[in-house]
Amino acid sequence: MAERRAVPVYLSLDEAAECMSVSVKTIRRWIAAGTLPAYRCGKRAIRIKLEDLEAAPRQIPSARW
Repeated sequence: MAERRAVPVYLSLDEAAECMSVSVKTIRRWIAAGTLPAYRCGKRAIRIKLEDLEAAPRQIPSARW
């Protein structure tokens, strides 16, 4: 019997921003910088794999004195 591969979960920019607690603008910046891979679905829709989002680095807030 053939093994089934898991189907990747894709998120919209809004969903990705909510998951990471950042703005959609920040998600777009990460995509433009090449930090976060994204995929175009159709003419306008941009989607992000959940596993790519989970692997994206998070910035550590600087300590303020």
